[in-house]
Amino acid sequence: MHIKKTAEIGGRTYSFEIGKMAKQAHGSVVSQFGETVLLSTVCASDEPVANQSFFPLSVDYREKAYAGGKFPGGFFKREARPSEKEILSARVIDRPLRPLFPDNFFNEVQVMNTVLASDRENDGATLGVTGSSLALCMSDIPFNGPVAAVTVVRLNGELVLNPTYEQVEDSELELVMAGSADDIMMVEGEGAEISEEEMLAAIEFGHKGVKQLIALQNEVLAELEITKREVPEPEINTELVEKITARANETVQKACRVTEKSERNQTIKQLKKDIWEEFEEEYPEEEKVVKGVIYDLQKAFTRANILDDNHRPDGRGNQDIRQIDCETDLLPRVHGSALFTRGQTQALATITLGTRIDEQKVDTLEGEYYKNYMLHYNFPPYATGEVKRQFSVSRREVGHGHLAERSLRRMLPQDKLEFPYTIRIVSEIMESNGSSSMATICAGSMAAMSAGVPVKKPVAGIAMGMIQEGDKSVILSDILGDEDHLGDMDFKVAGTRDGITAFQMDIKLEGIEFDILTKALAQARDGRLHILDKMSLAITETRSEISDYAPRIVSFQIPVDKIGTVIGPGGKIIRDIIERTESKIDIEDDGSVVISSEEGPNAMEARRIIEDLLREPEVGEVYDGRVVSVKDFGAFVEILPGQEGLLHISEIDHKRVAKVDDYLQPGDRVQVKLLSAQNGKMSLSRKAIMKRPEGQESDNDDRRPRRDDNRRR
Repeated sequence: MHIKKTAEIGGRTYSFEIGKMAKQAHGSVVSQFGETVLLSTVCASDEPVANQSFFPLSVDYREKAYAGGKFPGGFFKREARPSEKEILSARVIDRPLRPLFPDNFFNEVQVMNTVLASDRENDGATLGVTGSSLALCMSDIPFNGPVAAVTVVRLNGELVLNPTYEQVEDSELELVMAGSADDIMMVEGEGAEISEEEMLAAIEFGHKGVKQLIALQNEVLAELEITKREVPEPEINTELVEKITARANETVQKACRVTEKSERNQTIKQLKKDIWEEFEEEYPEEEKVVKGVIYDLQKAFTRANILDDNHRPDGRGNQDIRQIDCETDLLPRVHGSALFTRGQTQALATITLGTRIDEQKVDTLEGEYYKNYMLHYNFPPYATGEVKRQFSVSRREVGHGHLAERSLRRMLPQDKLEFPYTIRIVSEIMESNGSSSMATICAGSMAAMSAGVPVKKPVAGIAMGMIQEGDKSVILSDILGDEDHLGDMDFKVAGTRDGITAFQMDIKLEGIEFDILTKALAQARDGRLHILDKMSLAITETRSEISDYAPRIVSFQIPVDKIGTVIGPGGKIIRDIIERTESKIDIEDDGSVVISSEEGPNAMEARRIIEDLLREPEVGEVYDGRVVSVKDFGAFVEILPGQEGLLHISEIDHKRVAKVDDYLQPGDRVQVKLLSAQNGKMSLSRKAIMKRPEGQESDNDDRRPRRDDNRRR
């Protein structure tokens, strides 16, 4: 059955079409907004994965180069591993979908999103959330949807739904959100120090767009006869569960009161081992049940301790922040470094300052651009005391790094003339027990300040959690790993003392109400201010000088019509400056000049040469010139790059000069005064800046200029 439905969303046409492409998939939808077209497909295996303890969902988002009328980069001219943008988009799609599958559904599910056409104005990531939702709803795969996603920006004080790329670039707030008709499920974005009230207003505005898209999905679904596959209730060996519960109950309850993470985890781990050894002979196929029952007990006791007794796993109150220690400048040779420790979470951030050659070239469907700021996040296995194989950077590492990068971006210098360096921040997670991405933000902010980067304001991040049972809920500040794992919300908020710079919220429930979100934001602000106070004890302001080991970069502006003068015919002049000063010089079309060198004096010398090249000679000024050639009647001296004048033999000294080469040779430096400049010819004098010898009343020189003395070589 072929169905196509359209609606006006945000002032433009949004459409869904089914029954035309990929009809063998269990669900297939073509979504279009503007002229961006995306295919969303879903398939599920027929049988559940054996002995599976987590839901095997995989989500992909791929942008085909042909969609933007481009060839793929690289030697093979074929799309290869997903780009960072594709990984981040896949994560955006995954997060609101995952909580909506039944708890006991363990069939492998694959969600694939492919951008078929791009108008270079509208992003495909939110199309992927909404299209995947409809594909799942129309399939036989059990799914408690529909859901939808939109982007919201605030531009010139006005909220805009599903903006273009250009509008996103110019906005003071960008927010991607997903939700159901009743609740918010996922939010992420960044802002220019926005207030909590402004963020809530944007979410509320975006939710209206979400409802419109859900209504459009329901129009499609209303014309379909859908039969969902049954998910059999798991066969539970009640007798075994009761035995395990009786055996483990007291030990798990005590373990959940242990405040030391390693001791608590070791107790639970040993208990699982002991109980399995006791029941293995009688129930050889039920190891999964043993682990599952103990996990359920741990989850129930942990949540009850928080909800009923206000007792968190490490003994803190609900709004308490763990102990914080900060240190800067701890690594030699590194351009900037900081160590941020909060409880059992620790991030080491380093700064590397580079030149324009170090910028990252990014090739997307929208076009190519260069990044002069990047943040990379690494999470090694030793951070949690584990042994794991190290492969390429994980999707989680990409996502956490992106959130931290956005959190700091607006507080770093935007003007390349103000700070012409390429900035790379690397966060190495040394240990982790919750909120390592937020620790990265704190460490990265301090490291940037220690490196001499002109940070506008320090930035801190905090992760909030929530436990909810029925009508009762508790908001937790600075959550632990267990509180994230066993809780219902992970809400990360970063910002300065004056507002929010980035945020990300994931819900494990089917949604969250606005009043809980409001309370969480207010509590997050209090925690953020507390962390900023602790950071200020280590560093209060940006260092006045960059590291001695960082390259020296000088930037300034020249008139556009003078660019050719600096470059010279065939690049002759600029090549000469580069060679003489051992510097790298970049000149943009707008006249901005960036000079970089390993040695500061070299960069300053290159700037002096360029500025001299553009200077107009002024009569009466004294110049440090260079002798270009020597003639019988005098010497030609270059007083400014490419500008020469005649130092006549009579102007070399107060006493009579018989031969010019007795005083000057080509290449010599000589100070001269400009006496006159007429018709492009300049007359210079050396004796005008020399003191007349004592007893000499006048110059002993009866030579007269010949008619051709002022001719050029």
